Amino acid sequence: MRFSKIEIHDLMKAWFFISLAFAVLFSGGYAFFRSPNFLNFVIIFIISVFTVGIAFLLHEIAHKFVAQRYNLKAEFRAFDKMLWIALAMSFFGFIIAAPGAVMIHGFRINRERNGKISLAGPLTNIILAIIFLIFVFLFRKETGFLESFAQIGLLINTLLAVFNMIPIMPFDGAKVLAWNKLVYGTFATFSVLLLILGYIL
Repeated sequence: MRFSKIEIHDLMKAWFFISLAFAVLFSGGYAFFRSPNFLNFVIIFIISVFTVGIAFLLHEIAHKFVAQRYNLKAEFRAFDKMLWIALAMSFFGFIIAAPGAVMIHGFRINRERNGKISLAGPLTNIILAIIFLIFVFLFRKETGFLESFAQIGLLINTLLAVFNMIPIMPFDGAKVLAWNKLVYGTFATFSVLLLILGYIL
């Protein structure tokens, strides 16, 4: 894959902000400042970096990878305002996460290629979710860092996949549905079932 310096900067910025926002959220948001435990926050931030942050980062890189395989120009751009909004919202107990998007340009894009490019992101999250599901079973008798790491990784990746499969523009699901209804239905159903399993576990 080809990355520009601006793109790498935007990817790292989005990775940091999203990880920080979810670390604040998982730490209790605004309530954290009433009785701060900075060591606990650092641990939660590290978990966020390697679960939430990785989930968003690899989701976008997957879009880019497939687009470049079709010889299309594809570069990630961070949405600075949305990054600050996500961080601000985390203090109030919720987050709307839209850290950025892969901008795709080219004359060779059609409905099928657009659908496959769009599916690549959620599919990557489902693959990650399955990996974290294995960790959940491995660490079921553990407590603390390993247990939280596995559970958060599973839930975040399934949530991200399901959220992005909403069949309304500009979500990935709308473009997958426009390409192939069977693929959309099968993948969306599997994602929802995996999400439910994650909550049960």
